[in-house]
Amino acid sequence: MKYVQMIFSPTGGTPKVSNIITQQWSSTVETIDLTNPEDDFSKYTFQEDDVVLIALPSYGGRVPNIAAERIKCMQGNHARCVLVCVYGNRDYEDTLVEMEDITKQCEFSTIAAISAVAEHSIMHQYATGRPDIQDSKKLRSYAKSIMTKLQTAQQVNELHIPGNRPYKKVSAVGLVPKADKNCVNCGLCATKCPVSAINKENLKTADKTKCISCMRCVNNCPHSARKVNSAMVSIASLAIKKACTVRKECELFI
Repeated sequence: MKYVQMIFSPTGGTPKVSNIITQQWSSTVETIDLTNPEDDFSKYTFQEDDVVLIALPSYGGRVPNIAAERIKCMQGNHARCVLVCVYGNRDYEDTLVEMEDITKQCEFSTIAAISAVAEHSIMHQYATGRPDIQDSKKLRSYAKSIMTKLQTAQQVNELHIPGNRPYKKVSAVGLVPKADKNCVNCGLCATKCPVSAINKENLKTADKTKCISCMRCVNNCPHSARKVNSAMVSIASLAIKKACTVRKECELFI
């Protein structure tokens, strides 16, 4: 038996949530980084008594496509699975049900699902500082409830996870970061890009056909040289302001 957390997190919000949960389970937790384009994800196979937490951000109410592709390379072999969807206080819409379908396809046995809030990766004024103390308390409680289910070998019933099938259509964000005059051509953005959208020979802009607007290059640049169009960010911020005004809380489905 082993504990594994499988995380897609370009800017670091998702592991803040997943770590709170897995720390309640074991001091030894293997981590699989789904943002690593160099990894061979087909090498990961699991056993029936393993416990696997899969933590993904919601991108416009859906699973990031590249994360889905990488998970589908794995063999679950009926390992027990906990789904964690992290979103920026707007809505996660169909993300959890899509995660449930992906893991079922890979033959994981999903025993619980959690939705949680973390600071928005683009519009940082939304869900600033989350997960906070209140979130952490709830997530620790959820983790203990899930562990009780595991230890008592409770029957795995069908989960009633909110969301729709068919899923909502994916909307293109269109926020592709570009380098400004502060760029020193260090190449860190290209090295760390989860989808290899930045050419090491031309760092100025990302390939818009590959870029998923994850903001890792913006977040990681040591010279704050990569930015997105501020006018477009302002428009997007206004569009979701109403939905983000009321504080959303973590939820457990078990």
